[in-house]
Amino acid sequence: MAAAAAAAPGALGTLQAGRARLVAACCARLGPGWRLPGPWTGPRAGPATWARGWTPAIGGPASRRGFGSEVKTEDELRVRHLEEENRGIVVLGINRASAKNSLSKNLIKMLSKAVDALKSDKKVRTIIVRSEVPGIFCAGADLKERVKMNPSEVGPFVSKIRAVINEIANLPVPTIAAIDGLALGGGLELALACDIRVAASSAKMGLVETKMAIIPGGVVKSVFTGRSLPGWHLSSFSAVRMSRSVLAPSMSGGTQRLPRAIGMSLAKELIFSARVLDGQEAKAVGLISHVLEQNQEGDAAYRKALDLAREFLPQGPVAMRVAKLAINQGMEVDLVTGLAIEEACYAQTIPTKDRLEGLLAFKEKRTPRYKGE
Repeated sequence: MAAAAAAAPGALGTLQAGRARLVAACCARLGPGWRLPGPWTGPRAGPATWARGWTPAIGGPASRRGFGSEVKTEDELRVRHLEEENRGIVVLGINRASAKNSLSKNLIKMLSKAVDALKSDKKVRTIIVRSEVPGIFCAGADLKERVKMNPSEVGPFVSKIRAVINEIANLPVPTIAAIDGLALGGGLELALACDIRVAASSAKMGLVETKMAIIPGGVVKSVFTGRSLPGWHLSSFSAVRMSRSVLAPSMSGGTQRLPRAIGMSLAKELIFSARVLDGQEAKAVGLISHVLEQNQEGDAAYRKALDLAREFLPQGPVAMRVAKLAINQGMEVDLVTGLAIEEACYAQTIPTKDRLEGLLAFKEKRTPRYKGE
């Protein structure tokens, strides 16, 4: 399709070729054996190929099912695989009370390890990111640790934080951020990487980096690596380059994910003012989906997140993953290309056993028993 489109005359051929490449890239992310539907390319994947596409390699990350049970109580991240009626829900609990859950080297390492284990585990259906510390979600970067770093350490570490947050955003299953307390800077960017955000009315959220003369997200890497930004000269940054520990708190994606969540104008207003919102204000601007009055236990947002995760559990697991991919990829392109991505994703549900089970359960008027295949 891409070759044929490229042969078409003028800008139309270029546009069609670009769309074909985007759809092909989307399908490539679905795993081995995925194919574009109908006119976009060759035959669709069969059931056997489909099964191979979703089966992790033996001994790979998915085999570490006991990861949650191995985490010690003093560790900075607690990974819990819930059981019984909540089977399939995984809770990532940040636990750095002494540092307001700020993002340290060790915490980022643990998050990376946990995400790597979860992303190809077919038994995982929904992931909740929460805090184990009352009144705090995540206060952003660990500045005390950052001050002790050599300049040569800062750039790679910031890149690692960005990579981990992007890995969370790219998890194939639904993710929910339960914000029961303070979420500032990189803490809010961590929440923005999740599909859904819920918060207590007493929670505080904001991208406050402009108060420190930096921005949320991507400027840090360009400055540290010495590469110019489009339209800028590094001499413009000469003053701030001398203060690398000040630049370092910037995390990942705030200037990009916040506008996608609440719209460009509001995102600019919040970033320009470094304003901090409470739960009700965050709900009013669309930053979160649900706001709850905080309870005595201090976990109202987590309980709501758990209720949402339970709503997701009965649905077909393959359909959930493919739906997330279709939405995420489609939002980044024009409507015509987005519809092609949707068609490609829909085609992958057709040969699955889950689809047949859904039809049979509907006919027999019973609850379907999906197996994710």
